[in-house]
Amino acid sequence: MNHLISVCSVIALTLSLASCSPQPEYVELNGLTQGTTYHIVVEKTPGLDIMALRQDIEELFAVVDNSLSIYNDSSLISAINANRSDRTDTLFSEVFRLASEVSSESGGLFDVTIGPLVKAWGFGPDAMKRFDPLMLDSLLALVGMNKVRLEGDRIIKADPAMFIDMNAIAKGYSVDLAVDLIVGRGIKECLVEVGGEIRTAGDKNGMGWKVGIDTPADGNFTPGTDIQATIRLDDRALATSGNYRKFYMENGLKYSHTIDPRTGYPVRHTLLSATIIAPTCAVADAWATACMVGGKERAIDFIESHDFLEGYLVYSDETGAMKSWASEGIRKIILER
Repeated sequence: MNHLISVCSVIALTLSLASCSPQPEYVELNGLTQGTTYHIVVEKTPGLDIMALRQDIEELFAVVDNSLSIYNDSSLISAINANRSDRTDTLFSEVFRLASEVSSESGGLFDVTIGPLVKAWGFGPDAMKRFDPLMLDSLLALVGMNKVRLEGDRIIKADPAMFIDMNAIAKGYSVDLAVDLIVGRGIKECLVEVGGEIRTAGDKNGMGWKVGIDTPADGNFTPGTDIQATIRLDDRALATSGNYRKFYMENGLKYSHTIDPRTGYPVRHTLLSATIIAPTCAVADAWATACMVGGKERAIDFIESHDFLEGYLVYSDETGAMKSWASEGIRKIILER
């Protein structure tokens, strides 16, 4: 992912309560996790202990961080990448299997082994650009989902120098786990957002959960400042991938954090952001990245050929003007443009 979204994300939440009486009450929780922020809204149910719920959610996020965060030197994935261990846990195994499915269905455009390329281009935990075209073949030799596999509770890498990076799917996965935890406590209405990745349960007492999609303009670093579209998101998940928050300029060229695992270079095409709606946030997160890597036409093909995906794409036309494309399912839930 992501990247936003890890990606880095491009989503802003807009809350509005109906004026009818009696009104359901909602409670908000905000905090930090996985190097970003989280925002949670839950219906205030009888007997709800909001402090206990916050503690349980933050403990859950800590478990995810200790398994999947490449920014945590003591995490399980860091131990695997440093070859201190080859043992996995349930979280790592579940995310790896899902990543493998999306990688296969996207023709390799989603690839969690892309870590060596991400680091070489100056992104990730030790952000220092050191890419040299002469390094390309050796870097590409370390990339490919066919070069790493699960055997029971062990992860087998074809080369010890391979580096697994779950950032493009881990935030979405943590959102799913948080929603499952909340719903498991008997709370039917909630919204969970982590770093721009969102999933909702229920329909907010019939009023609908309203979510804003940010305009992918360079310099738009604050979610909600410039909204491209607002949609109603009930009982679904949403993730966005884009290149307007994580990039750098060098010699007049823009280098984004979205790397094409086929070429080894940052993507350069007209697609500015890809917002994907799916049943789970991990699925939305991974497919948003695959769409962003593939570009506009491949993204449209992915969305239209998978009935569990809906998409909203923002791209630049031949004159440089910003345009948008929305799948039929998203056009039905757009509230304003």
